[in-house]
Amino acid sequence: MLSFIAQRIVKGVIVLIAIVVLNFFLIRLAPGDPAMVMAGEAGASDKVFVAQLREKFGLDKPLPEQLFVYVRGVLGFDLGFSFRQQAPVSQLILERLPATLLLTLTAFAISLVFGVLFGVLAARFAGTWVDTAITVLALIFYATPLFWIALIAILLFSVTMDWLPSFGYETVGANYTGFAHVLDVAAHLIMPAATIGLFFMATYTRMTRAAMLEVARQDFVKTARAKGLRDAVIQRRHVLRNALLPVVTLAGLHSGTLIGGAVLTETVFAWPGIGRLMYEALLQRDYNLLLGIFVVCSAMVLIFNLITDLVYRLVDPRIDFAA
Repeated sequence: MLSFIAQRIVKGVIVLIAIVVLNFFLIRLAPGDPAMVMAGEAGASDKVFVAQLREKFGLDKPLPEQLFVYVRGVLGFDLGFSFRQQAPVSQLILERLPATLLLTLTAFAISLVFGVLFGVLAARFAGTWVDTAITVLALIFYATPLFWIALIAILLFSVTMDWLPSFGYETVGANYTGFAHVLDVAAHLIMPAATIGLFFMATYTRMTRAAMLEVARQDFVKTARAKGLRDAVIQRRHVLRNALLPVVTLAGLHSGTLIGGAVLTETVFAWPGIGRLMYEALLQRDYNLLLGIFVVCSAMVLIFNLITDLVYRLVDPRIDFAA
Protein backbone atom coordinates (compact mmCIF):
# COMPACT_ATOMS: atom_id res chain seq x y z
CA MET A 1 0.00 0.00 0.00
CA LEU A 2 2.83 2.39 0.82
CA SER A 3 4.38 1.71 -2.59
CA PHE A 4 1.04 2.37 -4.25
CA ILE A 5 0.58 5.66 -2.37
CA ALA A 6 4.14 6.77 -3.19
CA GLN A 7 3.67 6.07 -6.91
CA ARG A 8 0.33 7.87 -6.95
CA ILE A 9 1.90 10.90 -5.26
CA VAL A 10 4.67 11.05 -7.87
CA LYS A 11 2.14 10.77 -10.68
CA GLY A 12 -0.01 13.39 -8.98
CA VAL A 13 2.88 15.85 -8.84
CA ILE A 14 3.53 15.37 -12.57
CA VAL A 15 -0.15 15.88 -13.36
CA LEU A 16 -0.26 18.96 -11.14
CA ILE A 17 2.70 20.53 -12.94
CA ALA A 18 1.01 19.89 -16.29
CA ILE A 19 -2.18 21.51 -14.96
CA VAL A 20 -0.20 24.53 -13.74
CA VAL A 21 1.36 25.03 -17.18
CA LEU A 22 -1.96 24.58 -18.99
CA ASN A 23 -3.83 26.95 -16.68
CA PHE A 24 -1.07 29.53 -17.00
CA PHE A 25 -1.57 29.80 -20.76
CA LEU A 26 -5.38 29.52 -20.60
CA ILE A 27 -5.54 32.46 -18.18
CA ARG A 28 -3.37 34.53 -20.53
CA LEU A 29 -5.75 33.80 -23.41
CA ALA A 30 -8.65 35.39 -21.52
CA PRO A 31 -9.57 38.91 -22.71
CA GLY A 32 -8.52 41.86 -20.58
CA ASP A 33 -5.27 43.28 -19.27
CA PRO A 34 -4.83 43.49 -15.47
CA ALA A 35 -2.67 46.60 -15.80
CA MET A 36 -5.33 48.35 -17.90
CA VAL A 37 -8.04 47.35 -15.41
CA MET A 38 -6.08 48.74 -12.45
CA ALA A 39 -5.20 51.90 -14.35
CA GLY A 40 -8.85 52.41 -15.27
CA GLU A 41 -9.99 51.97 -11.66
CA ALA A 42 -7.33 54.44 -10.56
CA GLY A 43 -8.61 56.95 -13.12
CA ALA A 44 -5.28 57.07 -14.94
CA SER A 45 -5.03 56.23 -18.63
CA ASP A 46 -1.43 57.36 -19.07
CA LYS A 47 0.65 54.82 -20.99
CA VAL A 48 3.63 55.43 -18.73
CA PHE A 49 1.55 54.53 -15.67
CA VAL A 50 0.27 51.36 -17.36
CA ALA A 51 3.85 50.41 -18.31
CA GLN A 52 4.96 50.93 -14.71
CA LEU A 53 2.20 48.65 -13.48
CA ARG A 54 3.14 45.95 -15.98
CA GLU A 55 6.78 46.19 -14.94
CA LYS A 56 5.92 46.14 -11.23
CA PHE A 57 3.96 42.90 -11.48
CA GLY A 58 6.17 41.21 -14.07
CA LEU A 59 3.60 41.39 -16.87
CA ASP A 60 6.11 42.97 -19.24
CA LYS A 61 8.33 39.87 -19.31
CA PRO A 62 8.04 37.23 -22.08
CA LEU A 63 5.52 34.47 -21.38
CA PRO A 64 8.18 31.70 -21.14
CA GLU A 65 10.01 33.69 -18.48
CA GLN A 66 6.78 34.38 -16.58
CA LEU A 67 5.95 30.65 -16.76
CA PHE A 68 9.40 29.62 -15.49
CA VAL A 69 9.19 32.03 -12.55
CA TYR A 70 5.71 30.87 -11.65
CA VAL A 71 6.38 27.12 -11.87
CA ARG A 72 9.54 27.56 -9.82
CA GLY A 73 7.51 29.36 -7.19
CA VAL A 74 4.80 26.68 -7.13
CA LEU A 75 7.39 23.95 -6.64
CA GLY A 76 8.67 25.98 -3.70
CA PHE A 77 5.11 26.31 -2.31
CA ASP A 78 5.01 29.97 -3.27
CA LEU A 79 1.83 30.80 -5.18
CA GLY A 80 2.84 34.38 -5.84
CA PHE A 81 1.51 37.77 -4.83
CA SER A 82 -1.96 39.14 -5.54
CA PHE A 83 -1.47 42.56 -7.13
CA ARG A 84 -5.14 43.41 -6.56
CA GLN A 85 -5.45 42.31 -2.93
CA GLN A 86 -1.90 43.36 -2.04
CA ALA A 87 -1.34 40.14 -0.13
CA PRO A 88 0.32 36.74 -0.73
CA VAL A 89 -1.92 34.36 -2.67
CA SER A 90 -1.32 31.52 -0.21
CA GLN A 91 -2.49 33.73 2.66
CA LEU A 92 -5.69 34.71 0.83
CA ILE A 93 -6.48 31.09 -0.02
CA LEU A 94 -5.74 29.78 3.47
CA GLU A 95 -8.11 32.39 4.91
CA ARG A 96 -10.94 31.17 2.67
CA LEU A 97 -10.15 27.45 2.37
CA PRO A 98 -11.60 26.33 5.75
CA ALA A 99 -15.01 27.81 4.88
CA THR A 100 -15.05 26.05 1.51
CA LEU A 101 -13.94 22.73 2.98
CA LEU A 102 -16.64 23.00 5.64
CA LEU A 103 -19.29 23.72 3.00
CA THR A 104 -18.22 21.13 0.43
CA LEU A 105 -17.50 18.31 2.88
CA THR A 106 -20.84 18.86 4.61
CA ALA A 107 -22.64 18.89 1.26
CA PHE A 108 -20.71 15.78 0.19
CA ALA A 109 -21.65 13.94 3.39
CA ILE A 110 -25.31 14.93 3.07
CA SER A 111 -25.51 13.87 -0.57
CA LEU A 112 -23.69 10.56 -0.06
CA VAL A 113 -25.48 9.43 3.11
CA PHE A 114 -29.00 10.36 2.02
CA GLY A 115 -28.36 9.38 -1.59
CA VAL A 116 -27.33 5.84 -0.61
CA LEU A 117 -30.17 5.63 1.93
CA PHE A 118 -32.86 6.65 -0.56
CA GLY A 119 -31.30 4.45 -3.24
CA VAL A 120 -31.47 1.44 -0.91
CA LEU A 121 -35.11 2.20 -0.10
CA ALA A 122 -35.99 2.59 -3.77
CA ALA A 123 -34.33 -0.73 -4.64
CA ARG A 124 -35.83 -2.49 -1.64
CA PHE A 125 -39.36 -1.40 -2.63
CA ALA A 126 -38.82 -1.44 -6.41
CA GLY A 127 -42.05 -1.06 -8.38
CA THR A 128 -44.02 0.39 -5.46
CA TRP A 129 -45.14 3.94 -4.72
CA VAL A 130 -42.06 4.40 -2.50
CA ASP A 131 -39.78 3.72 -5.46
CA THR A 132 -41.82 6.01 -7.70
CA ALA A 133 -41.81 8.88 -5.19
CA ILE A 134 -38.05 8.66 -4.58
CA THR A 135 -37.32 8.43 -8.32
CA VAL A 136 -39.50 11.44 -9.15
CA LEU A 137 -37.92 13.57 -6.41
CA ALA A 138 -34.43 12.53 -7.51
CA LEU A 139 -35.17 13.55 -11.10
CA ILE A 140 -36.59 16.89 -9.97
CA PHE A 141 -33.54 17.75 -7.86
CA TYR A 142 -31.21 16.58 -10.62
CA ALA A 143 -32.88 18.74 -13.28
CA THR A 144 -33.31 21.88 -11.16
CA PRO A 145 -30.52 24.50 -11.44
CA LEU A 146 -28.55 25.13 -8.25
CA PHE A 147 -29.11 28.89 -8.32
CA TRP A 148 -32.90 28.41 -8.50
CA ILE A 149 -32.87 26.07 -5.48
CA ALA A 150 -30.69 28.57 -3.61
CA LEU A 151 -32.99 31.50 -4.32
CA ILE A 152 -36.15 29.55 -3.45
CA ALA A 153 -34.54 28.36 -0.21
CA ILE A 154 -33.71 31.95 0.75
CA LEU A 155 -37.25 33.15 -0.03
CA LEU A 156 -38.90 30.26 1.80
CA PHE A 157 -36.75 29.55 4.85
CA SER A 158 -35.24 32.99 5.42
CA VAL A 159 -37.58 35.68 4.11
CA THR A 160 -40.98 33.99 4.60
CA MET A 161 -40.49 31.71 7.60
CA ASP A 162 -37.44 33.43 9.12
CA TRP A 163 -36.01 30.08 10.23
CA LEU A 164 -32.48 30.40 8.86
CA PRO A 165 -30.05 33.24 8.05
CA SER A 166 -29.93 34.07 4.36
CA PHE A 167 -26.26 34.91 3.86
CA GLY A 168 -22.79 34.90 5.36
CA TYR A 169 -20.69 32.53 7.45
CA GLU A 170 -21.73 33.87 10.86
CA THR A 171 -23.87 36.59 12.34
CA VAL A 172 -22.10 39.92 11.89
CA GLY A 173 -21.40 41.69 15.18
CA ALA A 174 -22.75 38.87 17.35
CA ASN A 175 -19.27 37.81 18.55
CA TYR A 176 -20.43 34.37 19.62
CA THR A 177 -17.90 32.07 21.26
CA GLY A 178 -17.77 28.38 22.08
CA PHE A 179 -20.81 26.25 21.38
CA ALA A 180 -22.93 29.30 20.54
CA HIS A 181 -20.53 30.10 17.70
CA VAL A 182 -20.75 26.51 16.44
CA LEU A 183 -24.54 26.69 16.37
CA ASP A 184 -24.42 30.05 14.60
CA VAL A 185 -22.11 28.73 11.86
CA ALA A 186 -24.24 25.57 11.55
CA ALA A 187 -27.38 27.67 11.03
CA HIS A 188 -25.65 29.60 8.24
CA LEU A 189 -24.35 26.33 6.75
CA ILE A 190 -27.66 24.49 6.37
CA MET A 191 -29.03 26.16 3.25
CA PRO A 192 -25.85 26.37 1.13
CA ALA A 193 -24.81 22.81 2.02
CA ALA A 194 -28.27 21.45 1.30
CA THR A 195 -28.40 23.35 -2.00
CA ILE A 196 -25.23 21.66 -3.26
CA GLY A 197 -26.06 18.33 -1.65
CA LEU A 198 -29.50 17.91 -3.23
CA PHE A 199 -28.12 17.73 -6.77
CA PHE A 200 -25.49 15.11 -5.97
CA MET A 201 -27.89 13.24 -3.67
CA ALA A 202 -30.20 12.71 -6.66
CA THR A 203 -27.31 11.21 -8.63
CA TYR A 204 -26.27 8.83 -5.84
CA THR A 205 -29.89 7.78 -5.31
CA ARG A 206 -30.28 6.74 -8.94
CA MET A 207 -26.88 5.06 -9.05
CA THR A 208 -27.43 3.10 -5.81
CA ARG A 209 -30.86 1.93 -6.91
CA ALA A 210 -29.62 0.75 -10.31
CA ALA A 211 -26.54 -0.96 -8.85
CA MET A 212 -28.51 -2.77 -6.15
CA LEU A 213 -31.10 -4.06 -8.62
CA GLU A 214 -28.32 -5.31 -10.87
CA VAL A 215 -26.40 -7.03 -8.06
CA ALA A 216 -29.62 -8.59 -6.71
CA ARG A 217 -29.90 -10.60 -9.93
CA GLN A 218 -26.44 -12.15 -9.58
CA ASP A 219 -25.98 -15.86 -8.90
CA PHE A 220 -24.22 -15.41 -5.55
CA VAL A 221 -27.26 -13.54 -4.21
CA LYS A 222 -29.55 -16.37 -5.33
CA THR A 223 -27.21 -18.83 -3.62
CA ALA A 224 -27.36 -16.81 -0.39
CA ARG A 225 -31.16 -16.92 -0.52
CA ALA A 226 -31.08 -20.67 -1.18
CA LYS A 227 -28.95 -21.12 1.95
CA GLY A 228 -31.72 -19.53 3.98
CA LEU A 229 -30.02 -16.25 4.93
CA ARG A 230 -32.34 -13.50 6.13
CA ASP A 231 -33.21 -10.88 3.53
CA ALA A 232 -31.82 -8.06 5.68
CA VAL A 233 -28.44 -9.84 5.87
CA ILE A 234 -28.41 -10.45 2.11
CA GLN A 235 -29.23 -6.83 1.34
CA ARG A 236 -26.60 -5.46 3.73
CA ARG A 237 -23.68 -7.87 3.32
CA HIS A 238 -24.02 -9.04 -0.26
CA VAL A 239 -26.10 -6.62 -2.32
CA LEU A 240 -25.28 -3.22 -0.83
CA ARG A 241 -21.56 -3.84 -0.35
CA ASN A 242 -21.09 -4.82 -3.99
CA ALA A 243 -23.39 -2.07 -5.21
CA LEU A 244 -21.32 0.58 -3.42
CA LEU A 245 -18.36 0.23 -5.81
CA PRO A 246 -19.86 2.29 -8.68
CA VAL A 247 -21.18 4.77 -6.11
CA VAL A 248 -17.66 5.20 -4.66
CA THR A 249 -16.32 5.74 -8.18
CA LEU A 250 -18.93 8.41 -8.89
CA ALA A 251 -18.35 10.04 -5.50
CA GLY A 252 -14.62 10.25 -6.22
CA LEU A 253 -15.32 12.03 -9.49
CA HIS A 254 -17.82 14.38 -7.86
CA SER A 255 -15.49 15.30 -5.01
CA GLY A 256 -13.60 17.60 -7.35
CA THR A 257 -16.65 19.10 -9.05
CA LEU A 258 -18.07 20.17 -5.68
CA ILE A 259 -15.76 23.19 -5.87
CA GLY A 260 -17.45 24.19 -9.12
CA GLY A 261 -20.84 24.06 -7.47
CA ALA A 262 -19.46 26.04 -4.56
CA VAL A 263 -18.61 28.99 -6.82
CA LEU A 264 -22.28 29.65 -7.60
CA THR A 265 -23.58 28.72 -4.16
CA GLU A 266 -21.00 30.79 -2.30
CA THR A 267 -21.87 33.79 -4.48
CA VAL A 268 -25.61 33.49 -3.85
CA PHE A 269 -25.26 32.94 -0.09
CA ALA A 270 -22.26 35.30 0.32
CA TRP A 271 -20.28 32.40 1.78
CA PRO A 272 -16.64 33.50 2.28
CA GLY A 273 -14.93 30.58 0.54
CA ILE A 274 -12.46 30.16 -2.28
CA GLY A 275 -15.31 29.73 -4.77
CA ARG A 276 -16.40 33.30 -4.16
CA LEU A 277 -12.75 34.38 -4.07
CA MET A 278 -12.28 32.78 -7.49
CA TYR A 279 -15.24 34.75 -8.87
CA GLU A 280 -13.87 38.01 -7.47
CA ALA A 281 -10.40 37.28 -8.87
CA LEU A 282 -11.90 36.58 -12.29
CA LEU A 283 -13.70 39.93 -12.36
CA GLN A 284 -10.52 41.71 -11.27
CA ARG A 285 -8.25 39.88 -13.76
CA ASP A 286 -6.07 38.82 -10.83
CA TYR A 287 -3.91 36.26 -12.65
CA ASN A 288 -1.82 35.10 -9.71
CA LEU A 289 -4.80 34.61 -7.42
CA LEU A 290 -6.75 32.71 -10.09
CA LEU A 291 -3.79 30.45 -10.80
CA GLY A 292 -3.25 29.86 -7.10
CA ILE A 293 -6.88 28.82 -6.63
CA PHE A 294 -6.66 26.51 -9.64
CA VAL A 295 -3.53 24.88 -8.22
CA VAL A 296 -5.16 24.32 -4.82
CA CYS A 297 -8.37 22.97 -6.37
CA SER A 298 -6.40 20.63 -8.65
CA ALA A 299 -4.37 19.36 -5.70
CA MET A 300 -7.59 18.72 -3.78
CA VAL A 301 -9.00 16.72 -6.69
CA LEU A 302 -5.85 14.58 -6.84
CA ILE A 303 -5.99 13.99 -3.08
CA PHE A 304 -9.66 13.01 -3.24
CA ASN A 305 -8.93 10.58 -6.09
CA LEU A 306 -6.20 8.95 -3.99
CA ILE A 307 -8.60 8.66 -1.06
CA THR A 308 -11.18 7.10 -3.40
CA ASP A 309 -8.68 4.42 -4.43
CA LEU A 310 -8.00 3.65 -0.77
CA VAL A 311 -11.73 3.48 0.00
CA TYR A 312 -12.08 0.86 -2.76
CA ARG A 313 -9.93 -1.48 -0.69
CA LEU A 314 -12.12 -0.95 2.38
CA VAL A 315 -15.36 -1.53 0.48
CA ASP A 316 -14.07 -4.61 -1.37
CA PRO A 317 -10.99 -6.36 0.13
CA ARG A 318 -10.64 -8.41 -3.08
CA ILE A 319 -9.27 -5.31 -4.83
CA ASP A 320 -5.46 -5.22 -4.72
CA PHE A 321 -3.39 -2.07 -4.72
CA ALA A 322 -1.89 -1.59 -8.16
CA ALA A 323 0.07 1.22 -9.73
